[in-house]
Amino acid sequence: MGTPDFAVPALEAVAGAHDIAAVYCQPPRPAGRGKKLRPSPVQARAEALGLPVRHPESLKRPEAQEAFAALAPDVAVVVAYGLILPRPILEAPAHGCLNIHASLLPRWRGAAPIHRAIMAGDAETGISIMQMDTGLDTGPVLLQDALPIRNDETTGTLHDRLASLGARLIVEALDRLSALPPRPQPDDGVTYAAKIDKAEARIDWSQPAAAVARHIRGLSPFPGASVETPSGRLKLLNARAVAGQGAPGEVLSAEPASGLTVACGADAVAITEAQREGKRPMPVAELLRGLDLPPGTRFG
Repeated sequence: MGTPDFAVPALEAVAGAHDIAAVYCQPPRPAGRGKKLRPSPVQARAEALGLPVRHPESLKRPEAQEAFAALAPDVAVVVAYGLILPRPILEAPAHGCLNIHASLLPRWRGAAPIHRAIMAGDAETGISIMQMDTGLDTGPVLLQDALPIRNDETTGTLHDRLASLGARLIVEALDRLSALPPRPQPDDGVTYAAKIDKAEARIDWSQPAAAVARHIRGLSPFPGASVETPSGRLKLLNARAVAGQGAPGEVLSAEPASGLTVACGADAVAITEAQREGKRPMPVAELLRGLDLPPGTRFG
């Protein structure tokens, strides 16, 4: 049971090791200029693997719950599905529902654990295989494995590494299911990864450079931290803290050879990757060859 790209490696791994009775995902959504219905990444991959796919709008209706129970599943694997699982769904599989969660629970329960770990400056994160209950990521944990967060990590790169780790760990959990005692989550260390708000795309340049750089990397590639320039909006995709001094948001340098450096409340950030509206992401040296951004420009 999953929908986006993050769930595809797990689907492939489980399909290679176990029999899948059905794949559940969210319904196709309108996309592109023609607003044609586009299947989710999980649906597309499941169909390519020849697996039966179901995409109900909701699992709250009795008929949807009866159809799920009729599969007589041993276990359900849930990863970034995007729908609430009512109690009848949670209780239908003989061994319950296992969730692949992208954090070291109880830290970062909720919708955006990858973004929040980077933005908070965590040294590590990981995958938790959790027995689901009716709470928000509150169930007991069966397996965990950690990953260090690199200094240049973006949500995009960490997303891909965690998806691969989750795929490996869920197969291990299924293989060892009868020998894995559920461990209740401790009360200490609980944090919540709130859904990313569009307003967070705005950068607070009065913050120290390290915090600004983490903010940029944590929102990359989506939704992206953005600034307005004389040449249009610019989405900032990667950055690192460097020495520098100026008014917060002031462009200190913007040359292909020296890069794009912007002053913060303390020190400055060097932007290493960015994207203009309607263009592809590119290294900042390439981007600056076609962007007029004189030193002294202020980003709000």
